[in-house]
Amino acid sequence: MHGTYAVIGDPIDHSLSPSIHNAAFRKLGMDCAYISFRISRGELRDGLESLAAAKIVGFNVTIPHKVAIMEMLDDIAPECKAVGACNTVAVNAGRLEGHNTDVGGFLDPLVKHSVRLDSADALVVGTGGAARAVVYGLVSKNAKVTVAGRTVQKAQDVAADMDATVAAITLDDVASSASASDIIINTTPVGMGDEPSLVPADSIRKGATVYDIVYRPIKTALIRSALERGAAVIYGYEMLLAQAALSFEIWHKTPAPYDAMKQALLGVKI
Repeated sequence: MHGTYAVIGDPIDHSLSPSIHNAAFRKLGMDCAYISFRISRGELRDGLESLAAAKIVGFNVTIPHKVAIMEMLDDIAPECKAVGACNTVAVNAGRLEGHNTDVGGFLDPLVKHSVRLDSADALVVGTGGAARAVVYGLVSKNAKVTVAGRTVQKAQDVAADMDATVAAITLDDVASSASASDIIINTTPVGMGDEPSLVPADSIRKGATVYDIVYRPIKTALIRSALERGAAVIYGYEMLLAQAALSFEIWHKTPAPYDAMKQALLGVKI
């Protein structure tokens, strides 16, 4: 097995995906490499041509391209089509085959932490591609979901694509919604720069579960607030690992060496 793989997005320098996948290649003795590749918003089509010229055989997609890339795919897996966002692409004979491992990657840590989702009140902060995967995953487990966006319209756009009743609010209403939520998930990039959370600390209930998909820094302002308030926390790196393992298995048709990937990730300062 050989070939070059990548992660595309902007910003991309913070990505730990190369460390994770290259560790997996070393563990299994595979003649493969994984790189980060910055493609700015509005330059996706040109960027994909560059990937093709570089003979990239598979790549992950992150902010801000998870939704935009959908119209550039040749084949779309069912879960990817249902979510309306793509984070994993396999290149087969020049054709781009889209998948979404964010759904399984998001749900895996919740299962491992024994978080009850059925009938739970869940607040999802954000309306991007990751938010769509998170909402889809929650809805599939019968959670009662509220989506918060910069505008009600953005939140409604996410809600409208789901085969369930999903409430839509603005970020101004996050505090009141969070205080009544069993699960709070941040799907925005807020926290990467260690800026203040979009969820006020005093709106987090003791006993709630707070899940921040931002993985660097490992303890975002939201995670720190949750710990101080006595909430259970799920770190972003847990989702990153789970979705990376699923992407690996799509590309290579073999079980991912999860422990080696985890060791590589936690060995990097996050």
